[in-house]
Amino acid sequence: MFPLGDDNSARRTTPYVTYALIAINVLVFLLELQEGDAFIQQWAFIPARFSADPYGNIPTLFTAMFMHGGWMHLGGNMLYLWIFGDNVEDRFGHLKYLIFYLVAGLAATFAQYLVLPGSNIPNVGASGAIAGVLGAYLLMFPRARVNVLFGRDVVAMPAIVVLGFWIVLQLFSGVGSIAYTDESTQDMGGVAYMAHVGGFFAGFLMAFLFRGAGDRQISS
Repeated sequence: MFPLGDDNSARRTTPYVTYALIAINVLVFLLELQEGDAFIQQWAFIPARFSADPYGNIPTLFTAMFMHGGWMHLGGNMLYLWIFGDNVEDRFGHLKYLIFYLVAGLAATFAQYLVLPGSNIPNVGASGAIAGVLGAYLLMFPRARVNVLFGRDVVAMPAIVVLGFWIVLQLFSGVGSIAYTDESTQDMGGVAYMAHVGGFFAGFLMAFLFRGAGDRQISS
């Protein structure tokens, strides 16, 4: 189920922060392409390096959120942020949404770090922060209709189905990755599933705490 768009008819504000985050991610990726591996090694979050010097590597907790491993990585993340971020920003307000996004990204990074604290593989990507956005969206807009590419057809499905399927997939994949992790596999690259899981549940919890009693829902 590949998401293509959602119902924005109830959105009240222009999602300036979401647009800015997408622009920054794209610009940083272009800078990565220009500067090469030295840039990635300097600004990516590397668990083993953080373990050795936590305070000296605090900046990488934030810079790594805006870096990506390739065009597909960037494109997939920005598509999800474009589709789901605007509604969450509309509900939270611009400043609270920005804080929410960054905190979800930090939670995602530490979730992955706790699984592989000795890894020397650079961790990059907005996936964890965007997973937080998905968690908030699922809580606040469970009945919102999301258009997905299902086989050759475009089908409207409730967000609870689309995002529920996504997080279940991440959970199974994350548990599987932990089960097959040992010292010999800590420096193997791959998808940081536990970052997705950590970001999602952090976003879900923060949305639960942030939302007001009178919040409206997007209905089908």
